Amino acid sequence: MLTDKVFPFIKTILSPRMLVALAMGFSCGLPLLLTIGLLQAWMKETGADLTAIGLMALVGLPYTVKFLWAPLFDFYSLPFLGRRRGWLLVIQLTLVLAIIVMGLSDPAGTPVLLVISAIAVTFFSASQDIIVDAYRREDLSDKELGLGSAFYINGYRLGMLLASGGGMIMADYMSFNTVYLIMAACMVPGIMTTVMCKEPKVVHMRSSNFYNAVLDPLKDYFTRRGAILIILFILLYKVGDSMATFMTTPFYLDVGFTKTEIGAVVKLFGFWAIAAGTIIGGILMLRIGIIKALFIFGFFQALSTACFAALSFSGPSLWVLASVISFENFTGGMGTAAYTAYMASITNKRFTATQYALLSSLMGIPRVIMSAPTGFMAEITGWPMFFLLCSLIAIPGIILIKYIERLQQH
Repeated sequence: MLTDKVFPFIKTILSPRMLVALAMGFSCGLPLLLTIGLLQAWMKETGADLTAIGLMALVGLPYTVKFLWAPLFDFYSLPFLGRRRGWLLVIQLTLVLAIIVMGLSDPAGTPVLLVISAIAVTFFSASQDIIVDAYRREDLSDKELGLGSAFYINGYRLGMLLASGGGMIMADYMSFNTVYLIMAACMVPGIMTTVMCKEPKVVHMRSSNFYNAVLDPLKDYFTRRGAILIILFILLYKVGDSMATFMTTPFYLDVGFTKTEIGAVVKLFGFWAIAAGTIIGGILMLRIGIIKALFIFGFFQALSTACFAALSFSGPSLWVLASVISFENFTGGMGTAAYTAYMASITNKRFTATQYALLSSLMGIPRVIMSAPTGFMAEITGWPMFFLLCSLIAIPGIILIKYIERLQQH
């Protein structure tokens, strides 16, 4: 009967595990844009040029190499709260301290302190991501993983919304220093979730020594068929979208939008488009599968990036901004849902933290390395051509999907 299928589905949605995934996603999403979008606006206000703003992308390098220390969290356990929650609590408390120090610095007056504290924020934020990804993979059954990932992504986006959208609005009425201190306080719900949630009940297949804890996950991944091709796909699928997204805040300001308009339309309004795209993308994947979804969603993702070129000609028109943002965030939400689901599907549960960290680190490389020269590119080409180039850069990643599909068929 229909009720026999509906009630278990509703029960799964309302389960405490989904709320934990949502809260942990929020805690992971909030720090990310404190060193990207909000920091860009702070630097722009203090007179930094686009090249300097673009180079600050390099403080995000810990996101790209977090697999290097991920084995620590698989091999060692702290003597409280369990293997996952113990590490998570320590990392979250240290992350809050790093955000506070960043808020006490200044781009013009204390640039060295700002850079050091920003690197600390990204390091502890990346460490938090490692543990939360492992916790979610171990806490949820295979059947619940897709829905749990959707909750996590929406929580992550909510954290990003608060940091960039809420932060931008607050920055119109108070100093950026105060905004960062408020953001540090907003990490408290994540800390409370860590203390109150349950440790995953899994049989931990611990390696015989730390040397093997590092090598075993890598050996397991790189001996599988098509491993290098999959890595190329992970590197290229979101590269154009990441490059365009990194420079959107300076772009909006150059077009003539106020910080409040950016916060209200781009962040607050755009959040609902992302949430809708994530949910609809998850539903469509049930019908068409992950691989086909990656191809379709990737095409529309590239098309939405090109639409920013139209915004550069329209001027500070709120309805054009809302239209472009809705389309871009909707397609981006769909693409991210498929991307995350694909990475989870190829992760071996024996090496949860290390292997997922490796894949997600690869996902972060385009955001950091390829985003660094985006300010220089925008100055040389102008905004319309810059966004068109970002759209074209996405094509190789989309083409690779067909080769990955053939691998799975053999």
